[in-house]
Amino acid sequence: MREFDDRGFGGERERGPRRRPKSLPADQVVDYKDAEFLKKFVTEQGRMQPRRITGANAMQQRQIKRAIRRARVIGLLP
Repeated sequence: MREFDDRGFGGERERGPRRRPKSLPADQVVDYKDAEFLKKFVTEQGRMQPRRITGANAMQQRQIKRAIRRARVIGLLP
């Protein structure tokens, strides 16, 4: 019978902390009229990117969501 502990099979992997891109400073104001800024948070298909991709906190992500929806209504974003 083979022992797997010495070869690393089935054991814990050594991983560093997950790093997120910092796209928004803490005091950044999200404006629905700034289409160039909002395009950073929308994919090519027009979908909003999730927090784990954007690196925004929960409150910033809600502000981004509202701004993207408002910009879509007035025709600034797809």
